[in-house]
Amino acid sequence: MNTKNVFVTIVGRPNVGKSSLLNALVGEKIAAVSAKPQTTRTRITGVLTKDETQYVFMDTPGKHKAKNKLGEHMMKAVSDSVDESEAALLMCDCTKPVSDAERELAAAFKNRTHVVLLLNKIDLVEDKSELLETLAEYSAIGKFDEVIPISVKDGDGLDMIMDYLSKHAAEGPHYFPDDSFTDQPERVLMAEMIREKALNALSEEVPHGIAVTIESLDERDTAAGEPILDIRATVYCERESHKGIIIGKKGAMLRKIGSEARAELESFFEIKVNLDIWVKVKEGWRNKEALIKNFGLS
Repeated sequence: MNTKNVFVTIVGRPNVGKSSLLNALVGEKIAAVSAKPQTTRTRITGVLTKDETQYVFMDTPGKHKAKNKLGEHMMKAVSDSVDESEAALLMCDCTKPVSDAERELAAAFKNRTHVVLLLNKIDLVEDKSELLETLAEYSAIGKFDEVIPISVKDGDGLDMIMDYLSKHAAEGPHYFPDDSFTDQPERVLMAEMIREKALNALSEEVPHGIAVTIESLDERDTAAGEPILDIRATVYCERESHKGIIIGKKGAMLRKIGSEARAELESFFEIKVNLDIWVKVKEGWRNKEALIKNFGLS
């Protein structure tokens, strides 16, 4: 059997559903999902192997104007992923006007082939004729092989995406084991699960300034002979006042984050988890190259 592969970049502005799409296409939750902008900070690779074809999806940070060194790294992740892929999925929220970021992305793709425009959240549009106006706007600023209306939430249109990508897969090796679904190490997946719960629980001002690292990871047996995973994680924030918010009154917020994260970790890794989370302050870390690199975000 001749093997095939296709590398695909998912791009768009923040909060259009890129990470949700990646998770849906791969069939595993490998990317954090939150209503907060800039949830995705680095390129996350998802892998799906079906028969002879391996699909390699690259979820990228939302296109935005960088305001710090972390933002610069995020935008470099977008451009690098576009350069390295054979196909690109430009994803937009069809319920919102075309943004400057989307105009820039559409213009950048004008001279490329294999670019698909995804109109996401069609489940929120009662009058589907309204999509024609959105489509006309995009057609004026970009050149697309196909336009696919989708609803990641309902799973509509995902088969059309896969049909398109199947046609453009080229003969070549499978670069990942056929049973793998991401290139992310276990510790990164764990840290992202914890960060996602923090993003969803915390107020607007705090989430952008947090990072999560897994300090230690040990598997042992309980006295009853049941395997258990001991995970020690640290949530880093930029201000002392933010540390208090993350911990919450009498530790309530941190317990909530820990409880929700532990449940997802146990479900994903299929093992009982003992999760210990600490909170530390690293002022201005988003503008410090050494810390950005240390947190695995460069």
